[in-house]
Amino acid sequence: MSTEDIQVSDRHPVVSLLFIIILIGVGFLLVGPGIGLAVAALFYEGDLLSMLANPDYSAFLPLMITQAFAAFIGLILFPLLYIQFSERKPVSKLFNFNEKWLLLIPALMVIGIGFQVALSPVIEWNMHLQFPEFMKSFADWAREREDALMGLTKVLTNFQSQRDLIIGFIVIAILPGIGEELVFRGMIQNELKRGTGNPHLAIWLAAILFSAIHMQFFGFVPRVLLGALFGYLYHWSGNLFIPMFAHFFHNGFTLLMLHLYNQGAIELNMESEEAAPWPWVVVGLVSTFALLVYFRKLYATKPSTFTRE
Repeated sequence: MSTEDIQVSDRHPVVSLLFIIILIGVGFLLVGPGIGLAVAALFYEGDLLSMLANPDYSAFLPLMITQAFAAFIGLILFPLLYIQFSERKPVSKLFNFNEKWLLLIPALMVIGIGFQVALSPVIEWNMHLQFPEFMKSFADWAREREDALMGLTKVLTNFQSQRDLIIGFIVIAILPGIGEELVFRGMIQNELKRGTGNPHLAIWLAAILFSAIHMQFFGFVPRVLLGALFGYLYHWSGNLFIPMFAHFFHNGFTLLMLHLYNQGAIELNMESEEAAPWPWVVVGLVSTFALLVYFRKLYATKPSTFTRE
């Protein structure tokens, strides 16, 4: 299957991208959180705004509810309604329902783990990046925001029960895996490809936007590379299920490892800013590269290998 004939809109690509960005902004930043806060108020007796400003474990459920509504409405519901009813394009074209892609899950899991290990030196470098003196104000602001988001992450991943872990998987792994891939690969990458005529440029531009929207500048480069990985998986396969699972696995694996570390079950801290030992990095890099080459050749030379007749 190819992504060449897939387009989200008949409008000019620039106009289409503006529509998409505005739609996602309204849904993810305004409508979704607004509804989420209204629902969260049913489970929290205090001042929600104060809770959001200084979150602790008591804010876990309200925060998760708010984030869930923001992700579902802004990244899944609004985009699906936009594609299907506003642009009148079949959403099914983004997927291949006949492909037996589940057979590729072991390879995708190895790619996910290997890529995380191989990426660790880049993560360490980016986290300790020094900005020039003339950018000191921006660097201070970016560092404050990074620290605040790290604090929020600790609250959201401090699971005290199996219920918390299940909620965390839904909100942090499943919903972003579906929604962010639908938006950034299914919509934005396809429209950038239509506008530029260059799939590689489209993949990297979509990956940059994917990283920028997270507003974490000391993790910007690793997230760009991660977005590019998802972009190429989609470009080669033409099946949005593939990057969706890869994204879900990346988030879910990280979440599970953090939980096990917090419980004292393992010594590996996924939040550590230190790179993995170089032998591990080399193994991760080689295994990831080899599987990506295999993955590309699989779809380039035998596109029907995993498809039912």
